[in-house]
This record gives sequence, C-alpha cells and structure tokens, in this order.
Amino acid sequence: MTAAGAVFVGEQACEAVGDYFAGPSHVLPTGGSARYASPLGVADFTKRTSFIEYDAAALARQGDDIVALAEVEGLSGHGRSVSIRTGRGR
Repeated sequence: MTAAGAVFVGEQACEAVGDYFAGPSHVLPTGGSARYASPLGVADFTKRTSFIEYDAAALARQGDDIVALAEVEGLSGHGRSVSIRTGRGR
C-alpha cells in the first residue's frame, strides 16, 4: 500500500467504527487523491497566516532565481515585479 486516507486493520475494524467512534476524520480523500491529500482535520478549520519579510539584500541575492521560477511557470508579471525591485528590468 502506498497511499490511503485510512487503513482498517482486522475484521472488527469495520468502516462504521472509523466513521462513528474510533476518531479519525469521516472525510477521507477519494478518487486517488490520497497520493497527495490527507483526511480532513482540525487544521482545515483554523485560520493560518504567513508573514514574509525580505530586505533588499536578500532580494538581490535571490532575485534571479525567483525570476527564473516565475518564467518557468509562465507568470511573467511575478518575474517583472522582482526585476523592477532589483533594478534589473522593467
């Protein structure tokens, strides 16, 4: 087995036990999405915020790499936003 949302072990571990009593989420990834997704969990109901702080020196060091990734993804506007900030383009 390479991916699963839940694994029921033994003949007494029926789906109803998992759905109603054992504790794992009743909402499991389906359609093969267990390859990249997890069951619904507490984190799905929490608000998370990322704070990103960059200074000019950091952007100067990493700007070319960021622009290259943006170009590969076809997001030229993202690349331009870095190029303009680093003085490397328009």
